[in-house]
Amino acid sequence: MEMERSNQMEFPQDFRCPISMELMKEPVIISTGVTYERKNIEKWFFSYKKKTCPATMQIIENFGITPNHTLKRLILVWQNSHSPSSSSSSSPSPSSSSSPLSSFKRDEMVSLLKTLGSSPFKVNSLRKLKEIIELGDEMKLDFMILGGLEVLFQLIVQILTDGSDFMAFRACEEALGVLQHLPVSEEDDGKVIELFSKPESMKSMAIILQRGSKEARVYTISILKNLANSNFNWNIVVNDQGIGLFKSMLELASDEISTKASSSTLQVLIKILDSSKKSRSKAIEAGAMCTLIEILPDSNRSKCEKILQIIKLLCECPEGRVAFIEHRLGIGAVSKKLFNVSETASKVCVKIFSLICSFHPTEKVLEEMMVYGAVKKLVVLLHMSGPSSTKNRTLDMLKRHGNSWSRYPCFPSDLKEYLGLQCR
Repeated sequence: MEMERSNQMEFPQDFRCPISMELMKEPVIISTGVTYERKNIEKWFFSYKKKTCPATMQIIENFGITPNHTLKRLILVWQNSHSPSSSSSSSPSPSSSSSPLSSFKRDEMVSLLKTLGSSPFKVNSLRKLKEIIELGDEMKLDFMILGGLEVLFQLIVQILTDGSDFMAFRACEEALGVLQHLPVSEEDDGKVIELFSKPESMKSMAIILQRGSKEARVYTISILKNLANSNFNWNIVVNDQGIGLFKSMLELASDEISTKASSSTLQVLIKILDSSKKSRSKAIEAGAMCTLIEILPDSNRSKCEKILQIIKLLCECPEGRVAFIEHRLGIGAVSKKLFNVSETASKVCVKIFSLICSFHPTEKVLEEMMVYGAVKKLVVLLHMSGPSSTKNRTLDMLKRHGNSWSRYPCFPSDLKEYLGLQCR
């Protein structure tokens, strides 16, 4: 009966299995990115022994299938909102979309999306759409069903052809304000990730990061933060946008007013830099090391941990280590944070000094570590109970460079004997 009822209704084309053209109950995605009803595609592959995608006719090498959880949720929400029982029930479920307010907002969303496709005055419509999206997950799902992603994508990429058009630029900014509220999950069907993976989307967001209003830049970094929690391919972005993208992000990271935007930017930078060493080289060229060292002293605990993590990643590259030791505040700034932020931050500080001491144990570097108190703190760390990788790194540094540091009167005499250092 349920299936007959669904068949009598005009359901969205995207809810149909391309093989049977019926409403899907267990939608799954195959390697070509097309979604099918599970039983239909399994029969196609394993009963009929086909090696192509039924919809695209592409040759298939990977026959794995992945549940399309997002589409399944969308279908269920759509069925609830269109089921005759949902409107007649005296006690509708919380997930039902049959309330007068939901119906009104859905109709308003349809009208707004139509307006965005035809009217040149889009900003007010986008602001109203953003207010509706913020009402909750139900409205977000309806937005996806109604093709809102595709409509907003067109607005975002329009600035690539109408870059001098102020209204097109403002529409792009407001569209990003709507899209920042859409969840990005590895369990989803990937429509949001697919949208932002397109070079046009990233180019537009890079333009907003460089030339957009402060509010629009916060929208953009919020989207990038959501992508950072997924399997997004950051190499595509780095290769396409390069140094300009890092300069824009570093400017946001330095923002002392919007701490949330600054923290989100640092989180995105960690994800990008951790993805490849090529990205680190471009970040260093954009002046990342200098910027991070200068904002480190006045940062709070959470921000400090992120900054130190980025400095550590940059110091894993030769040009990053050079940039660190050439900055007059580098060693002093990190020394001050050792023991003064958190255990996590202290571990990262030791890793930074270990990298610097291993590759650049110059007299100037070793002297600065002594003068700024880094060596004194390393000695304290050595006396802490219990073995650890951090303690092993500390011991290694003291053994390698203890002869240089032992010339200073403040270096403990008993430690010289313990380390087997030459007496001077």
